[in-house]
Amino acid sequence: MKSIDPDNFKVTGKIDLSKIPTNLFNKASDDDKEDKLDKVQEKLSALQDVMYAHNRYGVLICLQGMDTSGKDSLIREVFKEFNPRGVEVYSFKTPNSTELEHDYLWRHYLALPEKGKFAVFNRTHYENVLVTRVHPEYILNENLPGIEKVEDITPQFWENRMEQINNFEKHITQNGIIVMKFYFHISKEEQRQRLLRRLEEEEHHWKFSPGDLKEREHWDEYMEYYQEAINKTATENAPWYIIPSDDKDMARYIVAKIIWEEMQKHTDIKEPELDDKVKANFQMYKDMLKKEK
Repeated sequence: MKSIDPDNFKVTGKIDLSKIPTNLFNKASDDDKEDKLDKVQEKLSALQDVMYAHNRYGVLICLQGMDTSGKDSLIREVFKEFNPRGVEVYSFKTPNSTELEHDYLWRHYLALPEKGKFAVFNRTHYENVLVTRVHPEYILNENLPGIEKVEDITPQFWENRMEQINNFEKHITQNGIIVMKFYFHISKEEQRQRLLRRLEEEEHHWKFSPGDLKEREHWDEYMEYYQEAINKTATENAPWYIIPSDDKDMARYIVAKIIWEEMQKHTDIKEPELDDKVKANFQMYKDMLKKEK
């Protein structure tokens, strides 16, 4: 298997999703992918321990993609070696009544990672320029000034919202949060196969929702809005990575490797040095503990 270079997946200019493959490395064996993922998992877990001690940065991992693209299973597999205190996962669903009493970014601010920790957003603040564009009637639930009906939602409204998201990400990155955003690029045919599997295999029945088929009817719209959102919000401080996701195992390894490689750029993340006076008295402390026997 070829080595993973994050720059091959990072969005650095205008992209056309229809021209980006949804599958790579077809010849990689399952054992090879699993072995490589295991090794990166261990390194990420050790890194998070150092981050916790360093206590300067938080890491925000944003996962976006169509239904069945593999976000849930990736979270389970990539972060399973983490100390539970070091990672928190948030799955953002339809805003509840309390959340709707605030602006659309409020609930995302509340979920930002503490210093020394990872936070994973399974679906993210980008739902507010994706699902709401396919279903603009959802915006009416936000009770915004000047928005009384769908016709009041102009193209400028979406431009403003993209700018607000960019400002949100700029603000948090300037205050010690490292942001990485991943779009799980799955083909429509692969989604069809995965939905069929949910219907045909009893252990996966619970995953199926008729709503998945309804949203599938809007596939082309989603692709258009994903492409626009990525093009307008891919920045150096909060980059997007497009992950070929028809192969779930490969997608997990690519994401894990990108996180690891990008974190290596933060060379100041180190375990804090002990005070010289404390180190000078190590022998005394050991003697004190040994005398307790």
